[in-house]
This record gives sequence, C-alpha cells and structure tokens, in this order.
Amino acid sequence: MAEYKKPVTSADFDANFAQKKPLMSKTEAYMESSRCLFCYDAPCMQACPTHIDIPLFIKQIHTGNVDGAAKTIFDSNWLGSACGKVCPTGVLCEGACVFTHDNAKPIDIGRLQYYATEKVIREDKQLYSIGADNGRKVAIIGAGPAGIACACELRTMGYQVDIYEAKGKPSGLTVHGTAPYKITNEEALAEMEYLQNQFKYTIHYHTPITTKEQITKLEKDYDAIFLGVGIGPTSVLGLKGEKSEKYVIGAVEFIEELREKQHQYKIPQNVIVLGGGNTAMDAASESARMGAEKVSLVYRRPKEAMGAYDFEYKLAISAGVNSLFNTAPLEIIPHENHVELKCIKTELKNGVIHEVEGSEFSLEADLIIKATGQAKMGELFSLIDDLSIDTKKRIVVNETSYQTSNPKYFAGGDAVNGGAEVVNGAFDGKMAAKGIDTWLNSTKN
Repeated sequence: MAEYKKPVTSADFDANFAQKKPLMSKTEAYMESSRCLFCYDAPCMQACPTHIDIPLFIKQIHTGNVDGAAKTIFDSNWLGSACGKVCPTGVLCEGACVFTHDNAKPIDIGRLQYYATEKVIREDKQLYSIGADNGRKVAIIGAGPAGIACACELRTMGYQVDIYEAKGKPSGLTVHGTAPYKITNEEALAEMEYLQNQFKYTIHYHTPITTKEQITKLEKDYDAIFLGVGIGPTSVLGLKGEKSEKYVIGAVEFIEELREKQHQYKIPQNVIVLGGGNTAMDAASESARMGAEKVSLVYRRPKEAMGAYDFEYKLAISAGVNSLFNTAPLEIIPHENHVELKCIKTELKNGVIHEVEGSEFSLEADLIIKATGQAKMGELFSLIDDLSIDTKKRIVVNETSYQTSNPKYFAGGDAVNGGAEVVNGAFDGKMAAKGIDTWLNSTKN
C-alpha cells in the first residue's frame, strides 16, 4: 500500500511535497543564529564552494541586520537563496560545523541563508547597482545557475549581457530538474526575477543555439561568450525496448514534467527507477509521493557503491521506496498494459561488475524511469572551433579563469564539471565573469 495518497488538488500536492527546509520565522532565525560560535577561520566557510562568510551573515541576522546578511550571501553567491534550499548542506557547510565534533546538532545554515535572502527578494530590496557601461558585450548560452551568476557578475562591471536560453524559464535544473520538496517553482523563479530586476540583463527564451550560423553571429556580435549549457537529456543505455515512450522516461524529463503539471501529473501504480545517484533518489521519492503503489530502485552495484548521498537514500526509503541492489537491466519488453524489465544479478569482484550466470529474472512495471546519467551537449560543442573536450565529453577550461582552448569562449557549471550542485555552477559563473573581464582588459586596444 502506498505511503502517500495520490494528490488531486494543489493543496494535496503541497502536503505530499512539504518543504524539507521551510522558511524560518523571525523568532526561529533569532534563536538559531544565537547558537553560532562565530568561529575564527570557520570550517563551514571552507566547506562552502562559494566561501560565503557564514559567521558574518549569521551574526548580522542575530543583530537584526537581515538585509546586510542577504548582501553578505549574494556577494559570494548570486544564487544564495536557491542554494539555501537545495544545497546538500549536511555534507557541505553544516557537515563541517564544529558542533558535529561533539555529536551536537549543527547550525541550520541553509535555512538561515534562505531566511535572509527571501526577505530581500520579497521586498525587492535594491542591494546592488549596475556598473558604468564599458562598451563591451558578452553572450551567455544557458540561463542556469552558471549563466545567471556570470550575468550578474558581469553587470556589476558594466558589461552588456544577453542570455540565450532554450527553454521558457530560467534557473536550469533548479526549476526544471530539482525535487519539489527541496524548492518550489515560485521560490526558484522569484530569485530569478529579483536578480534580473537588479541587473537588467536580457534573456532570450526559446532560443536554442543549434547551428554554425548562430555561433558565427554570436562571435561577430559579442566580445566574449560564456557556455553555461549544463548537460543534456537522459543518456541512452542501449537496452532493447528502451525507446518505448509509453513505458520509459528519463528521470530529468520526468521531474521537469512533474514540476510543471504537479497534482495533474498521472503517476501509474508500479514504478521502477534505474540508477543509484541523487537524481534516482529524487525520482523514486517523487513517484512515491505522487501515490504510486509500488516504487522500486534497481541498481547494478551494491548499496555501498551508490553515488547518492546517504540522506537522499534514506529520504526515498522513508517515502516507501523499495530497493534491489546488484541487479542489472538487460531488456525492456513492452506489453499491452504493462512493461517487463528483464534483469540479471551481479557481483562486484576487484571493483569490476560481473553478471551471475543463470540468475536472470523479470520485474513488471507500469513505468520505468531512467536515472542513469545525462548525455553531454556534444552537438553544440562541435559547432565551436578549437574547443577542447575531455574523454568524458566535458569542456576543458583553465582552472582559474575558466577560459576554454578557444580564447573567446569561457565555460562553467555542469558542462565543465560533468554534473554537480547548483552552488558549484554559481561559483563557476562568477569566476568565469572575472576571467572574462581580465582577458578583455588585457586585450583592450
């Protein structure tokens, strides 16, 4: 029996997807901020990829300077509000909190961060000014975390910025591919609107860059180009029957459709999720929260080898998800009213997966969700001259400037790191903007 009832209204959906990091009240924020020891050389700061001055913004909250706290956050991380909600704080800043050494509850840094930034977003508080126009223009491909962060940073330095986005909304996977219990559509898009109001950059929606002619025009019209395209659709596994659209969907595509339709999305009774990463856990947990009677994780390696954070796995299990480890899919066989997944048991020997001879078996499902990685944006990369790509199809960049092998191009986010957190994309975009500024100033006539 399902742990959750199928949502039939918006209220049902919100109840099933209750926020894991709800907004603090003023009293809660005051009490939580009072616990901070304001450590010198704070380990939480070192653990944050954007190195936010966490003790400072917490002290600002405690002394009533919430706007100042928000500015401290945004100074380091332009997506500070979203990151307060979606960051895996338990393995980053909160995981490094000194209280954990004594098995005490760490400071609730993520919720404090969201508390401070939500206030200025809600009030549309003007914290920044646009830099004096320097006469230079930068094109950004992709309105995800890296692209938005790059745009914000460039605007503070006086660059004209145009963002070209294939979809109809900004923020990348924050709104298109993150579980709804981590951040709502409204929260993600409110930060996007706030930043665009602050910095007045232009976003051209429904404008994918897919041709050499488009690339040539961008190179002609702009002084530099930033690639913040992230990674592509769910990868193809090469299984027979995999293209059966009625029964098989990619995890990112599933999450995007769910976030768009919410309670109107119709989840079937029996769902199988292939994969062992954080996206697989999200897809499985979401399926259960949508009222599926049975949700099963199928992963070809042992539990200990999963890429997912432990807390993500526990969250899925607590939602009623089952798990089958050491199980590899062999074939997908569509039937009239269901789909059959042929599997084989595996074992790990010296780090190599081996199929166990004679251990084949079948599972029935109404829907199979592939959470087995995403294809890279190889077609776009092939349009750009002299762009170096590594063996994992990631863009190669200078570690400091984020400049690519084609000097006019800079890149950051998932297209460079292969798929990481929102906070990593935000950091890359900010640093790439600095790299663009340094390069353009060094080449100025």
